[in-house]
Amino acid sequence: MSFGTIFFIVLAVIVLFQLRNVLGRRTGNERPPFDPYTRTEKPREDAAAGGNVVTLPHRRLPDNGEPATPRQPYETIDAVAPTGTPLNAELRRIYDNDPSFDPKEFLEGAKIAYEMIVTAFADGDRKLLKNLLTPEVYQGFEQAIIDRESRGERMQSSFVGIDDATLVSAELKAREALVTVRIVAQMITAVVTQSGEVTDGDPETVVEVKDVWTFSRDTRSRDPNWKLAGTESEEG
Repeated sequence: MSFGTIFFIVLAVIVLFQLRNVLGRRTGNERPPFDPYTRTEKPREDAAAGGNVVTLPHRRLPDNGEPATPRQPYETIDAVAPTGTPLNAELRRIYDNDPSFDPKEFLEGAKIAYEMIVTAFADGDRKLLKNLLTPEVYQGFEQAIIDRESRGERMQSSFVGIDDATLVSAELKAREALVTVRIVAQMITAVVTQSGEVTDGDPETVVEVKDVWTFSRDTRSRDPNWKLAGTESEEG
């Protein structure tokens, strides 16, 4: 073996040693890369036998360095529905079947869905409505759109905003979760003929609308989305 060959072997060993010191060695127990779209980071711990993986709850450290108090299972539910009430009991049942359920996040999603559905109905957007409604509710919405189109009318609608969204009731039927929300919104809406005549509503007046909508979801489904399963308008 020539001196030049020995020199390059020694050089390669030194380079690899330096890389190991800078980047560290992989032992198989490294923390997984941070995913900004994951709700909580889940550290992993390998069991001593069988190579099983045990998921441990993430413990955050507050500013004083002390371990944070673990969140109670029903903490988010008790924050929106008083304990001992039927609403609280049913929300807990839903949570027991789907631990990812968070009533506050659900309400935010319901408000977004409400605006999307109201706007899609006004625009006659059947494709979007199909994705947001159960088949039974979609049939009613589509029939209303068909009737409107058959009369040569169109709907002008401007969504102003939501004043309030409150959980009203909840129910778990077998594997189907049903959650009802009362929504108070402000919008401008009017039905106009092809000639521009207003047959319903007022294109220049903001009105308050009160709706009670029920959303449903299969708690065992991989699809995280809820769909509108029932609508009711609140008079007065």
